[in-house]
Amino acid sequence: MKYVTYLCGLVTVAAFGFVSPGALAAPDEIQVYTEEMNDPGEFGLELHVNYAIEGAKEPAYAGEMKSHHRLQVTPEFSYGITKALEAGLYLPVAMGSDGNVYGNGLRFRLKFIAPREDGERFFWGLNTEIGYSPRRVSESYWGMELRPIVGYRGEDWLVSFNPILDMALSNNVSREPNFEPGLKVTRKVAQGVQAGFEYYGEFGPMHHALPASERSHYLYGVMDIEKKDFDANFGIGRGFENAGDKWVAKAIIAFPFK
Repeated sequence: MKYVTYLCGLVTVAAFGFVSPGALAAPDEIQVYTEEMNDPGEFGLELHVNYAIEGAKEPAYAGEMKSHHRLQVTPEFSYGITKALEAGLYLPVAMGSDGNVYGNGLRFRLKFIAPREDGERFFWGLNTEIGYSPRRVSESYWGMELRPIVGYRGEDWLVSFNPILDMALSNNVSREPNFEPGLKVTRKVAQGVQAGFEYYGEFGPMHHALPASERSHYLYGVMDIEKKDFDANFGIGRGFENAGDKWVAKAIIAFPFK
């Protein structure tokens, strides 16, 4: 019961953040993390693809790559270290509206999911990520993300909440962590198919959050498909209020292999 209360509280926080009315453009990875992991010794490949159907047409800072009609493709290579630990490497690439292709740095991650008893519905863990990005992607060349993961997976429902802390590590910008929550809720609609929504927000620095009128919000309608060794996530997202992108299409296609 204490886990149910804890999870409900987290979901409530996310929900209030959404209804309460820095532009946030869609990143190269649009995903809410769950408990899914590679088995020990198993390699995996996920292809993250998103396209800004109606994106920001002006840069938010000097040197930023405009997001309007930007196509982003990010291979993510992963490896199961143990049943509780998984390592990953992202290699983001983007094609701008000018037709040119750009390498957008690289990021490493380490994901921990707490061991659970067979049949246990609730899960929790932490993903830590560090990486380098060129100025066309971020004002800070080096950055770090701490992504707590807490959720519930039943026979029909999946709920996962990621209260993300995103931190710049370079000297030219503030290093205060920014709060960027993500929430995923889906329900089984057919064998191997789940449908629902994903929410992403940008609330600003932890110690002096942005006023409600300046926060950014995205809401995606999503579908997850799982067929043997093929998993896919598809979504269409709408940016509200101060969101840098108004419409974004995204897909994540997973190819696990031994």
